[in-house]
Amino acid sequence: MNVAIIGGGAAGFFSAIHAKMNYPEAQVVLYEKTKKLLSKVKISGGGRCNVTNGCTSIRELSKAYPRGEKELKKAFRIFNTKHTMEWFESRKVPLMVQEDNCVFPVSQDSQSIIDCFYNEAKKLGVQIEMSKGIKSIQKKGKQLKLEFIKEEHYSRTFDKVIVATGGSPKRTGLEWLEKLGHQIKDPVPSLFTFNMPQEKITSLMGIVVENAAASIQGTKLKANGPLLITHWGMSGPAILKLSAFGARILSENNYTFKVQVNWLNIQNTELVLDELKNIVHVHGKKIVANYRPYLLPERLWFYLLEKCEIPKEKRWGDLGKKGLNKLINILTHDIYSVKGKTTFKEEFVTCGGVSLESIDCKTMQSKVCPNLYFTGEVMDIDGITGGYNFQAAWTTAFIAGKLG
Repeated sequence: MNVAIIGGGAAGFFSAIHAKMNYPEAQVVLYEKTKKLLSKVKISGGGRCNVTNGCTSIRELSKAYPRGEKELKKAFRIFNTKHTMEWFESRKVPLMVQEDNCVFPVSQDSQSIIDCFYNEAKKLGVQIEMSKGIKSIQKKGKQLKLEFIKEEHYSRTFDKVIVATGGSPKRTGLEWLEKLGHQIKDPVPSLFTFNMPQEKITSLMGIVVENAAASIQGTKLKANGPLLITHWGMSGPAILKLSAFGARILSENNYTFKVQVNWLNIQNTELVLDELKNIVHVHGKKIVANYRPYLLPERLWFYLLEKCEIPKEKRWGDLGKKGLNKLINILTHDIYSVKGKTTFKEEFVTCGGVSLESIDCKTMQSKVCPNLYFTGEVMDIDGITGGYNFQAAWTTAFIAGKLG
């Protein structure tokens, strides 16, 4: 048997390694269209490689995927975060789980992961061909013929083919798979930060609120977690989650919408009122600038006071009902206009790709083209930030590599 893997990224390497482990006699060839292998692994997590997430509950884990939750829930029973950690550690790549549950190599260097893949592929005898882009796949009986972009008169036939080409920013990049009969979900960006060119809050760049809640007005979209103020707008896990779950809606709105921020992540405003009344009672003589509720960052507190027109030198005891209501409103229902987005670091992630309706997710085999398999982001599967996209790659690649 001979097997082709199309794509030299995370999912491509992992599926090639497992195909060869499952079928030692098979010839396994990995094709990469560029001159670089594992480029996304190299830059992930600021060059440290956020290899998976420490979440071990399959139910919780699958909730981190705006697209693919149901299918991955089943797939994670076969290969999940525990298996990923065991796999790398058994190959002399010790891992560490951070407080935020992100998992990195102890070396804090993505090269550890890359070297592990190179060594494993070499040991098993996986063939690697660089600068070999695939133009088309054609059915030839039970086999599949690959035609190459730069070599017009050269083609090669395989018994099994695994597509691991990653996300495509445009639908045209998926037409070669559409021609085989696969349904394609239009790709749109996921995991991006919000641009706020008209908002003064950008002057507070660098401030992090550890537990905020954010929602998109006019939708049911909401998320919580750390929120980072940047020189262009807002970022951080809360915003990135919103962008992932809202990828299609926000694209349809041309990235122009209003985001509502609850700086306290307390939904019950009565509780906030009680806390502020308590401050008035106990610290009524203190000026508002000098006593910050909920330990909010100082610059943010001053900014919010100015925004709701409460003088910094006013005393807590002189705020009155009107002043307290203004504060409650700004702390729990602060609104900002978003116009545009910025890709999150170099970690380009797409919502969309080959529709899961065209794939048997028990095997990752195409429903319309036997012996063709899919893995990773070329499918309409994507996760929030925190190692989840790599975990989806490892899981789907492990299953695809069974060639079942």
